[in-house]
Amino acid sequence: MELTKRSVVALGGGHGLHASLRALRRVATDVTAVVTVADNGGSSGRLRGEFGVLPPGDLRMALAALCGDDEWGETWSRVLQHRFAGQGEMNGHVVGNLLIVSLWELLGDHVKALDWVGRLLGASGRVLPMALTSLDIEADVRGLDPTDADRLTVVRGQVEVATTAGVIAGVRLDPAEPLACPEAVEAVREASWVVLGPGSWFTSVIPHLLVPDLRDALVSTPARILLVLNLDEQAGETPGFGPGDHLAALAEHAPQLRIDTVLADRTSVGEGLAELEHVAAAHGARVVVEDLAEDDGTPRHDPARLAAACARIFGEGDGPT
Repeated sequence: MELTKRSVVALGGGHGLHASLRALRRVATDVTAVVTVADNGGSSGRLRGEFGVLPPGDLRMALAALCGDDEWGETWSRVLQHRFAGQGEMNGHVVGNLLIVSLWELLGDHVKALDWVGRLLGASGRVLPMALTSLDIEADVRGLDPTDADRLTVVRGQVEVATTAGVIAGVRLDPAEPLACPEAVEAVREASWVVLGPGSWFTSVIPHLLVPDLRDALVSTPARILLVLNLDEQAGETPGFGPGDHLAALAEHAPQLRIDTVLADRTSVGEGLAELEHVAAAHGARVVVEDLAEDDGTPRHDPARLAAACARIFGEGDGPT
């Protein structure tokens, strides 16, 4: 697939952003990932607690996604993602997390250190944190009180919110107004296209809209905004959600955000297409339906199919360059 000279910024975290970046690096010459920094579990949570740094895990996954398909890129991607086994203190830690934290300590600069890791990997793009301080996600969750099904309970922490047994009514950040990464804000303002999703809706996608300076940049950017919907509902975060519900939840947290195009998988949308088109139209967006899923039956985006769909959408109406 031929690369086109355009600037694309992808926002998200975890496996969703990883899938998006693997596709976007095939169709754009200038790709920037803006990554959530609220993870409090696993290796990232341990490093965050011990060293007082940003959780590196989602940043690491984004860097791995931007590695090339040649031997160098594939090797470094595997190294970056390697998780230690064994029974000692290193159990569960990931090589890339340790590398990133090491450079943060040596250089004292989050952005500069991530740029150095990208250079080592030969990454075809840049990875930036959405904020310069660690964040916690809080959610108002309905259905956790056995005596009152409508009562809202506050659930705190990315892992806890993502695995809640209740229904999420809304999320917020602590601190409520974190300092956005200036380079991330600049990238959004100067982009041709901004891509939101796929990913964990309340803990990876929506948090970007809760950072004031980043939200302002998303609202005011001349870039076109593409929203990529998930292939399936996610236990804990979006049980029972249809495609239209995902868009509605996004609009509730950032009513001023303008979405130009909503990209959905044909099979996943199914009979919900009319509802999705109705909700999208209410927010001034059009809906594009494509075959995006892997052939193995898992709810994962196929990078080549997602890349082809994005290329067609970008080609139909590129924003400013």
